[in-house]
Amino acid sequence: MVLDSVLTSASPLTAKQLESLTGLTTDLTPIQKAWLSGYFAGQLKSDLSLPANESVEPAAVIKLLYGSQTGNGRSIAEKTAATYQAQGLNVELVSMADYSPRQLKNESHIVIIVSTHGEGEAPDDAVALYQFLHSKRAPKLPELKFSVLALGDSSYEFFCQTGKDFSKRLLELGAQEFVPLAECDVDYEETAASWSQTLAIELEKTVTKTAQVLPLNTSATTIQASGFTKENPFSAEIIVSQKLTGRDSDRDVRHVEIDLAGSGMTYQVGDALGVWFKNQQSLVNEIIIALGFSHDEAVGDNTLQHILTEEKELTQLTPSVVSAWAEYAQNEKLNKLIKNKEQLRDYITHHQVIELISQYPASVTAEQFVNVLRPLTPRLYSIASSQDEVDEEVHLTVAKVVDERQGTLRLGAASRFLSESEEGQTVKVYVEPNSHFRLPDDPATAIIMVGPGTGVAPFRAFLQQRSTETITGDSWLFFGNPNFEQDFLYQTEWQQFLKKGVLSRLDVAFSRDQAKKVYVQHRLLERGEAVWQWLQTGAHLYICGDAKRMAKDVHQALLAIAQQHGGLDTEQAEAFYNELRINKRYQKDVY
Repeated sequence: MVLDSVLTSASPLTAKQLESLTGLTTDLTPIQKAWLSGYFAGQLKSDLSLPANESVEPAAVIKLLYGSQTGNGRSIAEKTAATYQAQGLNVELVSMADYSPRQLKNESHIVIIVSTHGEGEAPDDAVALYQFLHSKRAPKLPELKFSVLALGDSSYEFFCQTGKDFSKRLLELGAQEFVPLAECDVDYEETAASWSQTLAIELEKTVTKTAQVLPLNTSATTIQASGFTKENPFSAEIIVSQKLTGRDSDRDVRHVEIDLAGSGMTYQVGDALGVWFKNQQSLVNEIIIALGFSHDEAVGDNTLQHILTEEKELTQLTPSVVSAWAEYAQNEKLNKLIKNKEQLRDYITHHQVIELISQYPASVTAEQFVNVLRPLTPRLYSIASSQDEVDEEVHLTVAKVVDERQGTLRLGAASRFLSESEEGQTVKVYVEPNSHFRLPDDPATAIIMVGPGTGVAPFRAFLQQRSTETITGDSWLFFGNPNFEQDFLYQTEWQQFLKKGVLSRLDVAFSRDQAKKVYVQHRLLERGEAVWQWLQTGAHLYICGDAKRMAKDVHQALLAIAQQHGGLDTEQAEAFYNELRINKRYQKDVY
């Protein structure tokens, strides 16, 4: 990093200045350091800029296009644009949803930052551009130079697939990739920062810069007026933690209310709440004992116990973590495992760090072990309340993740933290806007909501919001869970919404209350004719919940409805729902 090299080489700064700069940069992330590097370069450019009476040729416009589902892509794009603008590069930041695909033939440089959604799908705001590029209408682009940063999760089969597809298709159309595709996993910061710096160097070589530093162009919709963000969360108090499931239920689902008083934080229905958490102390102890370390062993400036409790992921494995551990374990079985992508994905899904190090032991130092692990990342939860209804509160619906493996219970990190937190305890939170999951602008528009399990959370917020406004549009909720008596989340509230007319229709599917399991997709098929009629008259469709199974099954049911009641073939049915997505009438919040 530029700033790092400044601190380690002969410095023109005074001792006091150097001490101040060191204190400022110590805790910065790689992306923040890259931004500062660009900012200082831009300030120097401004100081040495040409006199006002001298002319320069117009600076080439670099289009930075982003497609983001959960906010990471958008955040990286904003920081990258700010860095380049500070360096004097003429960068125009544009969401793919707001970009005209036919403009591509007029571009000289584009930078793409795009995530992969679900099982290899483009995020909602990238669908139109993605489809255009892969259609016969896409023009040849021999004059275009581009680079792609792909975001994904390596625990999924189609890792970074959307970014790979963009890169491959642009190359097929004759465009030139001036910086190779970079693939980011869930711990994306270092990869993104490295790619951004490499790209900046290449742009410096080929693009005429502006004469002055451009103003930072950060979208106002993504910045909390309160100043509380992922990097600077608010310490909020948990005021209610209430179990929603019955005593005989096989799951523990909690309704959690958090006090935002004094924060100035605001949110819209459809947004998510980012939650920072601490790892379970018994799990931390188990790992330290398994490796033969002491709790107070120093690693850098902290103890091993502190780092494992507050700084590192212990419950979620990634291919990179398993591969890094395999370097130390030198176990033939593990080496074979990491070479088989399907088996590796299955292992990652069903194991945690403690099981990896127990099954494949290795001799490592505490520092080596810490370096194997990836940084702790906050979890996003769909907000289950409308701020117009609950004021300075935010509500969540949290299912405690519990898996039994060889007689030992393994818990999800954040869900365990929230479920076991007592009223009065503090939790660090921030709002993550989700512009891809919004109520229709027109209050007369009907909505269809499909939310089994905790996927019903944002629909509670939707209906709270509609109950505070003059809404004339119908609403239809499909809810599912295992058992009517034990798992009917927010049952009383749905009944009240029905009584008030805020909720027009409610269809439920309790899978284990009869011999043959019934899920929400079966209810959709049973009501297929009415669902199709609602869609034909302009209804918006929403799905929230499990991405790997439920969302796929629901989508297949919707395709079947389009074919049975709309007379469409398979290709036409897919095109119909893709068009709904582009027009923001088919929105998903899946995980």
